[in-house]
Amino acid sequence: MEKLQAIKGFKDILPDDSPRWRTVEVAASDVFEAYGYAEIRIPTLEYTELFARSIGSETDIVEKEMYTFEDAGGRSLTLRPEGTAGVVRAYIENGLFKSRPRSKVYYIGPMFRRERPQKGRLRQFHQLGVEAFGTDAPMVDAEQIAMLDMLFAKLGVESIEPVINSLGCPKCRPSYREKLVDFLAAIPEKDLCPNCLRRRATNPMRVLDCKNERCGKALENVPTIFDDLCDSCRAHHEAVEKYLDIYGVSYRSDPRLVRGLDYYIRTAFEFVSDKLGAQGAVAAGGRYDGLVEELGGPPTPAVGFAVGTERLMMLLPSQTETRPPDVFMALLGDRATAFGLKLSQALRARGYRCEMDYQSRGLKGQMKFAGRLGAAFVLIVGDGEMDSGKAVLQDMAEGRKESIGIDEEIKQVADAVAVALGK
Repeated sequence: MEKLQAIKGFKDILPDDSPRWRTVEVAASDVFEAYGYAEIRIPTLEYTELFARSIGSETDIVEKEMYTFEDAGGRSLTLRPEGTAGVVRAYIENGLFKSRPRSKVYYIGPMFRRERPQKGRLRQFHQLGVEAFGTDAPMVDAEQIAMLDMLFAKLGVESIEPVINSLGCPKCRPSYREKLVDFLAAIPEKDLCPNCLRRRATNPMRVLDCKNERCGKALENVPTIFDDLCDSCRAHHEAVEKYLDIYGVSYRSDPRLVRGLDYYIRTAFEFVSDKLGAQGAVAAGGRYDGLVEELGGPPTPAVGFAVGTERLMMLLPSQTETRPPDVFMALLGDRATAFGLKLSQALRARGYRCEMDYQSRGLKGQMKFAGRLGAAFVLIVGDGEMDSGKAVLQDMAEGRKESIGIDEEIKQVADAVAVALGK
């Protein structure tokens, strides 16, 4: 029989790794909620039209990377490749633009793209993301960048830098696009990669995002959008920089920074690391003031970002180990086992991690098993201990033993063990 294995680009998160994920997710929730963001949980599966309309039909994601199929009713469905479109759909469908027009939400979960798996990039990957609706204030753009800066500092991530740019707006971007198209048309085909050759005709600003070294040289003298920004976009960008300075966030401006999705305008930003190679972005986001209206809602300014969790994991300072048991119950005999089960429940209710043997091994075998688990203490209870009303609690690191009275109510015994474990 053929060996069953995970789909290419899909990866198990094993028990030794899950504490690191939990650390990141808890830290993110704490930081986001400190800034007034509330959690939203959106479906993994959406109608394909949502992503075609929001992301853009001529993007690589929609053209080549989405997991799309027809359901039994003939409707085209897609596993979400990103989170923003689904959050916007939920904002509109559930009437939040009426009940909570100034909404600030965050989400945590898996996304799906059928791209070539590589280091830190999988076909099922995970993101932490936030979206803020209902204000076009540049203060919110800067706040989100400062919020990310705080999260990375809290997690101990080093060698990471915010990079910002302005993408202009529908009023000022066309003049820049015209200059860019003329510039790209003059580049010999041999100097551009196949993707950029295709993009310069369909989505020229995406050429600026290419990480190919050959393309980078060809784009050295590319015109920047700053010369074409309208007064409003220029003032918005300068205000974002002013607020970042007030927050004390160090950043770098990059006029070639763009976003890969069609709905972004004005502020665009990334957090990049030099420890991840050419694809150094760990987080990215920006402003998308027209997307809510594009998807059927009222005109609503919005800004948000997403963090690639797998790539963030690669930058964490150290491996977080699985927490070992606080106490291992070495139980010998039926009476001792019944007592140990009750005591374990009482201790677990107090937040202690308890383990025991399920194989009816002798004391020597159970002690070896407790050692392999890394248990801090072992409580030894057998028929003799049940008769005497005294059990033995052994500190596995120091070898010290202590007598624990077990002839009282379980609550009192659990209190005594908890006191001993706290030493």
